[in-house]
This record gives sequence, structure tokens and C-alpha cells, in this order.
Amino acid sequence: MTVPGRWSPLPPPGRLRTLALATLANTVGSGLWLAGAPLYLSRDVGLSAASVGLGLTLAGLLGLTAAVPLGGLADRRDPRTLRALLQLLQAAVAGAYLLVASFPAFLVVAVLDALLTAGNLAVRAALVAAVGGPEGRVQAFATLRAVANLGIALGAGLAGFALAADTHLAYQVLVVGNATTYLVSAALLMRLPGYPPPAAPARPATSGRARALRDLPFLAVSGASAVLALHATVLTLVVPLWTVSRTGAPPAVVSAVLLVNTSLTVLLAVRLARGSDTAAPAAAAMRRAGLVLAVAMLLYAATTGMPAGPATGLLLLATAVYTVGDLWHSTAGAGLAYGLAAPKSIGAYQGVDGLLAGLTRAVGPALLTWAVLDGGVAGWCALALLFALVGLLVPTLTRRALALGAGQAANDLPAPAPRAGARRRAAGRP
Repeated sequence: MTVPGRWSPLPPPGRLRTLALATLANTVGSGLWLAGAPLYLSRDVGLSAASVGLGLTLAGLLGLTAAVPLGGLADRRDPRTLRALLQLLQAAVAGAYLLVASFPAFLVVAVLDALLTAGNLAVRAALVAAVGGPEGRVQAFATLRAVANLGIALGAGLAGFALAADTHLAYQVLVVGNATTYLVSAALLMRLPGYPPPAAPARPATSGRARALRDLPFLAVSGASAVLALHATVLTLVVPLWTVSRTGAPPAVVSAVLLVNTSLTVLLAVRLARGSDTAAPAAAAMRRAGLVLAVAMLLYAATTGMPAGPATGLLLLATAVYTVGDLWHSTAGAGLAYGLAAPKSIGAYQGVDGLLAGLTRAVGPALLTWAVLDGGVAGWCALALLFALVGLLVPTLTRRALALGAGQAANDLPAPAPRAGARRRAAGRP
């Protein structure tokens, strides 16, 4: 598998580049919508901030229900075609925001959007596995992570023009622009070859979805990774609020913090993914991620009450450390989710992994604002301890999952055909 060039996150020409370009188009739209949606829904549609928050929370929770079934569908259908179809549906739903004029209408559209988004993430994981192959899928995942960060940054920058204009027409253009990026992404996806699933076995086996949901060792590892995924809420919610309320740093530092994270992600995502292609080394990377994230939490805690200059410098340093842990976690999580999955149920397992991560994203804002913003330095230290302990636990959980998985794989093999002599004895012949 090819990897990106030295200065560009885009890989050389080939299937991965086509997928990367589709990701870039998709995430430019994501950046447009993430930056512009709150103001569009409040200033143009007229919804209250509380209504927007409630609607997005409810939609996010309901949307998680689509991850496992659509991931399982990607194991039985071509993930390229399935994802392109989902992108077309997302384009229609994104455009439907133009019709929203009340909270009930907003909730309906937001729920449809969340269902398609959660399902699309699971299907995307199956498509990445198909494009990258067993030995290149984690590197492909890291490449797309870098490209996605670049796309979101570009989209957020473009959204600034609509936000600066602050007119009904400008917001409409923003919504249409987001919908259009889904169409472009779908068209690019269809330039990839098809990836039909292997022929079905003669005897129906347990469905991939049911197997993934009953695979307790996999659930334990995925659950540990989901706990570490709480760090995403730290960067996007807790650090901005902490910066303006508990340190002397100016509010503009929040933008600098996000810029450091985005820039380092684009530059380092592929490099830090190396060595996480299989489960055992991915578990070691997850252990490093937990320990590095713990150090970052302690650095954030140390900014308490600092004046502007030192607080700014330490916040940026903490974010650089955080980003290394973040990248190790994301690529190690992909390596574990792929490496511990049943080979014929990649999509279903990715759906379950996404479901667990989604649950932590749902509870993260309330949990971490209470623990850190109310708990102060003690809250940061407790969070650091949690990340360190979970990271240290992952290799043990992974070894157990690998051992039990090998036994389950042996049980799944067809029974050997009896020898001729055994067949004759069973039939009563000498």
C-alpha cells in the first residue's frame, strides 16, 4: 500500500487516493456544517440554543442504533456501493435543513442525519479494510484521518464567509454547500472498483452482528478504547471552557489550541500509525496512548491560575502531547477493532466498536464538565489516573481476546471428513 508524500496527506495515485479525495470532499462539508450549524439553526431558523442542544443530543443517541446493522450489511454487500448510496441519502437530508422551520422538523431531520452518519462510519470502516487490505488498513485509516482533519479545517474556514455575512442567503449557501459535498464524495467513491463479499457458506452461520455483540473479549477491548475516547471531549469542550475560566490565557488561545491539534494531526497521523497493523502491537500503542494522554491531563491541570504568557505556552505544550496520545489511540483503536474482528464480519465488528465509542461521546460532555470544571485539579488528576490505568489494562485484555479468538476460530472450522474406513464402519461394512 502506498503512503502519503512527505508534505501532503494525500497518498500517491491509486485506490487509496480516490478514497482520500472522497473523504476530503465529505469532510469539507463536515467543517462547513460544524462551524455554521449552530448559528444557522439559531439566527436564521430561530431555534433557541437549548433546543438545538437537546435536539442534537437526542439525535446522536438515536443515531447510534444504525451503526451495528449497517456495519453488518457492509459484510454482505459491496461497501463501496453501500457507502455511495448512504452519501446520496445524506445529501438529501443535509438539503432538508433548508425546510426546517420548527423544533419538531429540526428533530426529524437531525435524527435522520445522525442515523445515516453513524451507519456511514461503520460502512466506511469496512470499505477502508477492503481498500487497504489486511496489512494496509491501519495505515489507510491514519491517512484518511489526516485528510479528514485537513478537510474539516478547510470547511470551517469557508464557513467563516457565511458567518461573517450573517444573512439568510449566506446561510442557505452554506447548507447547499454541505449537501453538495456529499454528492461529490459519492461520485468519487463510485470510481473505486466494487468489493463484493465472498460467497455465502453452504450452511447459514451465526450472523456477524450477533457474533460481534456476543464477543465479550472484543467488547472488553473495544470498551477500554471507548473510555480513552473521552479525551475528544476534553479538547473540544473542557479545554476551551477551562482556558477562559481557570487560566489567565486570552480566549483567542482556544483557536490556537485547535490549530496545533489539527496541524500535528495532518503531519503525524500516518507516521504514528506505523506498527499498529495487528492486534498485539496495537495494544502496546494503546498503552502508550493512555500514558501520554494522562501526562497531557496533568499538564492541563498545571495551568490553573497561571498568567497569560505561561498559561498560553503550557496549554499549547499540553495540546501537542495530547495530540500524540490522540493519534496513538485512534490508530491503535483501528488496529484492535480490525485485528480482533472475525474476518468475515469486519463491518459488524466496526459497527459495535463505533457504538461503544458513540456512547462515550454522548455521556462525555456531562461527565467531564462535572468532573473537571467542577472538580478542578483533582478532576484532572482523576482523569489522568483513569487514562493511565485503562491504557495499562489494554494489552492484558488483548492477549485474552487473541487467545479466546483463536479457540473460537478453530470451533468455526468445518469438521474434517471421516476417513474411508470410518465411513464403512459407520455404515456397518468391514
